[in-house]
Amino acid sequence: MYLKLEKIRKQYEDKVAVDDLSLEVPQGAIYGIIGPNGAGKTTTIRMIMNIIAPDSGRILFDGREVDGSFVDRVGYLPEERGLYKKMKVSEMITYMAELKSCPASDARKRIDPWLEKMDLAQYRESKVEELSKGMSQKLQFITTLLHEPDIVILDELFSGLDPLNIELIKGVLLDLKRQGRTILFSTHVMEQAEKLCDYICMINRGQKVIDGKLADVKAQFGSNVLQVDMEGDGGFIRSLPGVKSMDEFNNYIEIGFEAGADPDVILKGILDKVKIRRFEVMEPSLYRIFIETAQIDPSDLKQEEGDSHV
Repeated sequence: MYLKLEKIRKQYEDKVAVDDLSLEVPQGAIYGIIGPNGAGKTTTIRMIMNIIAPDSGRILFDGREVDGSFVDRVGYLPEERGLYKKMKVSEMITYMAELKSCPASDARKRIDPWLEKMDLAQYRESKVEELSKGMSQKLQFITTLLHEPDIVILDELFSGLDPLNIELIKGVLLDLKRQGRTILFSTHVMEQAEKLCDYICMINRGQKVIDGKLADVKAQFGSNVLQVDMEGDGGFIRSLPGVKSMDEFNNYIEIGFEAGADPDVILKGILDKVKIRRFEVMEPSLYRIFIETAQIDPSDLKQEEGDSHV
């Protein structure tokens, strides 16, 4: 395995932030650490980056315990963004590349293609303070990748980005995967992980809940969810025979049904009261898997942005 965590643990006074966590990230994969705010995602990433030391356990990269040489091989984007606002965009990129042992001459050759790719070319000579929040995030994303790292580690990458920029960055991540790069990122937004990840590790209260290949994780839970796009109030669905649970989203609902329940009967009960535009019996979403497995409050996962740093 390319990156391996062996029973790492971190405790702050009486709070255990990460509790004997083990995981293995294969080379060339997109691996997501997912869970609610405060689950221990950021603490885990900070230990990988040697920003804080684990109280116990080991972190290995490419077969060796992580040491100072790891810094030049990784592209790290922390949850708390940090740029020098008085610098010009091109200067900022060059400076950050040099910190990663990338010669300034190489950095300057790579700047323009990256600025074009991230729709920032016209701001090349602008000061960082003149950029919007979204532009600043894309700039820091460039500084994370310009030195062409072997592994990319991203903490809550998509927080605060609009849908167009989310799609832009997703495209870059998929390109990096095609090039054989390894990507590890954390998020509390399950939909993002479901669209991107090859492997996932769900953690809650510092402990691993589920770990493995995304397709295998979903297959374990079977096809026990009815997804329905409908018109009208679906509150009555919770009381239908055979319905175990229901989650409402902006444009659809997910209905979990009890073992042995007939989804056709449930569907007929819905059709009797509202108009259905679309329905599908499918594998449960990561959102539903996590809610059921970790037994947490769904509101912890529906927040757009988190403010926890553990």
